[in-house]
Amino acid sequence: MSGTTARTLGAKKRIALVAHDHMKSSLLAWVRRHREALAGHILLGTGTTAALVGEHTDLQVEGLMSGPMGGDQQLGARIAEGKVDVMIFFWDPLQSVPHDPDVKALLRLATVWNIPVACNAASADFLIESPHMARDYEAEVMDYGAYMQGRVAGS
Repeated sequence: MSGTTARTLGAKKRIALVAHDHMKSSLLAWVRRHREALAGHILLGTGTTAALVGEHTDLQVEGLMSGPMGGDQQLGARIAEGKVDVMIFFWDPLQSVPHDPDVKALLRLATVWNIPVACNAASADFLIESPHMARDYEAEVMDYGAYMQGRVAGS
């Protein structure tokens, strides 16, 4: 990645939990299996997902708005601000949702800002069990200042 800088993801990760309606039970089952590991991190989630996880696991989860009501954009802004380290997003690529453009934008932002993303239980298992989850990690991210300088100079 050219024009990059490093961002330290602390040992206590800020983990976003997101699930489409028909995937919420799968995410909830996954969170229950990994409750102990997740308890050592800072959790946030979109609307109903955050409420369900908090209610059924007694984990503290900061709730954003519901995804289609603006929660996807809130989460995207947090990613762009460097306030999310990992995203667990259970979605079904075979089922369309009315806010698909928001979902694609959220995944695009996670890629732009080099945020580890898991989209199903298997990838989430690999991610949560990675040794990087329990220690500081230097992530290479776009140097936004240099990017903007280049854009302004090219105008």
